[in-house]
Parts: sequence; structure tokens; C-alpha cells
Amino acid sequence: MEKILSSLTVQDLALILADDPSSVQLLDVRELGEVAIASLPHFIILPLSEYEQWSPKIMTELDPQKETIVMCHHGIRSAQMCQWLHHQGFENVKNVSGGIDAYAVYVDDTLARY
Repeated sequence: MEKILSSLTVQDLALILADDPSSVQLLDVRELGEVAIASLPHFIILPLSEYEQWSPKIMTELDPQKETIVMCHHGIRSAQMCQWLHHQGFENVKNVSGGIDAYAVYVDDTLARY
């Protein structure tokens, strides 16, 4: 049975980034070219296309007990990552609804949109 994904609004993400980004694990699963166009501070970049490179290290480099917030462009790839993390034993995973595109629209209009 698939776990129902928890999500986070871009406004809630902005509050976390302004308050205490070190209190959570922030993952961005977009491609490096996308990150070069628009990115947010404090995110670890783990492009889904490079899954084979980073997946074996996920349990040693991230804490499965810590709240983990995952972002992509619109929220589709990050949802896939959230499901995968849940299957790896991560218990508190949240998908950023609307991704960085929604963040650019609703929070920070200085971010480039693509």
C-alpha cells in the first residue's frame, strides 16, 4: 500500500527557510541545468537522473528520522522521490506543492521561471 504523500506549501517552505533551515533536510531533485536557472539556498541537489550515483549513499548522508522536504520544478519528480524515501525508511517526508515554479509565483518573484 502506497503512503499518502504529505505536502508543504511554498509559503510554509519560505517560513522554514527564513526561520531555521538547518532544522530540516532540504532536497532538490531537479537537473543541474534547472538549478542553474533558479534555486533556493540550503538545498542538497540530487538530480533524479543521477539516482544510481547518489542512491547507495542516501542512508549514510541523510537522517531518516529528520524531517525531509523535497522540491522539483512542479512537484511531480519530488513526489516520486518522497515515495522512494518513504520506502527507504524515511518517516517524515514532505513534497513542496507546485515546486520552485510556485515558489517563484507566490513567494519570490525575482526567481527566474522556466
